[in-house]
Amino acid sequence: MGMKRFMSRLGVGGAEVETVLDRPETQPGAVVTGTTTITGGKVDQQIEKVLVALEATVEVERGDETWYEQVTFGSQQIGGGFTIRAGQQISDRFGLAVPWQTPITDVGGWHLRGMKIGVRTKLAIPGAVDPGDLDPVAVHPLPIQEAVLAALGDLGFHFHSADVEKGHLGGSELPFYQEIELKPSGEYARRIRELEVTFLVDGAGTDVVLEADRRGGLLSAGGDELSRFRLAHHDLDRRSLAGLLNQQLEHLGRRRGWFR
Repeated sequence: MGMKRFMSRLGVGGAEVETVLDRPETQPGAVVTGTTTITGGKVDQQIEKVLVALEATVEVERGDETWYEQVTFGSQQIGGGFTIRAGQQISDRFGLAVPWQTPITDVGGWHLRGMKIGVRTKLAIPGAVDPGDLDPVAVHPLPIQEAVLAALGDLGFHFHSADVEKGHLGGSELPFYQEIELKPSGEYARRIRELEVTFLVDGAGTDVVLEADRRGGLLSAGGDELSRFRLAHHDLDRRSLAGLLNQQLEHLGRRRGWFR
């Protein structure tokens, strides 16, 4: 029994958790629901906490180096303070709130390259290693986000890539923010090499942050070149949005000297 307990502390023959989501799709501001099932290992173990959280793959830049980290957010404890017997199974339901500023991963039936979001379930077991269980989640845009992207498409922009960068912007609530990179065509192609869009959403609406022809990150010295404006969740008219976005890009262009 001593060896079994020792091995369970290393994650071999210890308790395991598995999560089944009701739907592997969600939106910012919604709730992800599902069922967790804990299966006891070869020995009895004390479960201090059962935790669920969203997890994002986040890009970290430091100097000339770039690497990726798995960052959890929106963590919630859904149980704990019990002993699971060897071979026993315990199931429970949960509802995990999705923060408003959760990065979106899928738009119009297309997955955005580079976006990885999932629900991580972990057990807090004294002295033991728990690898947890990760279930991928597709995060679809809110109507206002989809309308802004569609209006940019009407102006001739098309999706190029997306990433989640570690850091904060004014008004951001998470330890990272998403950048959706678009490439221009038509008249904008002569003046803009690329356009990056960041949504800072809350319950009332969203701040839309634009940066054109980026020379540095949103947190670098080029930050004062940003264009930023506010939309309510009901501002969904694509023609009006296209006009507003055109005005913002023209204003940003004048500051950058496109018209000199």
